[in-house]
Amino acid sequence: MRHFLMFLAGLTALIILVVNLGPMVLLGVSVWLLYLVFKRFIKAHSTLSKIGWVIVGLIILSIGISNIYAVIGLAAAFVLYWIYKNWNKDTIEPTVEMNNDPFTNFEREWGHFTK
Repeated sequence: MRHFLMFLAGLTALIILVVNLGPMVLLGVSVWLLYLVFKRFIKAHSTLSKIGWVIVGLIILSIGISNIYAVIGLAAAFVLYWIYKNWNKDTIEPTVEMNNDPFTNFEREWGHFTK
């Protein structure tokens, strides 16, 4: 039952990821362009060119903010990664019988540290 529910969650996350792929690409491009505009703004010497780069940066920032739904796609990608990593993990922890011998307990604990 656990694998079936994880499969359904993964399928849902995959659909959400595919639907939000366009906004994710546009958000990435807008962040990259904002970086380039910032570099040009820093290198500009005249006030008029700095004002021009600020206006271009604000236009690109408005495009980036309109694609904020890409964060949902990133969350779906994280869910897919988490399901992939936890697919074969057991839900029941193995029980460890306690022994009163301190050397046996020490060896068991030392084995956990060296793995």
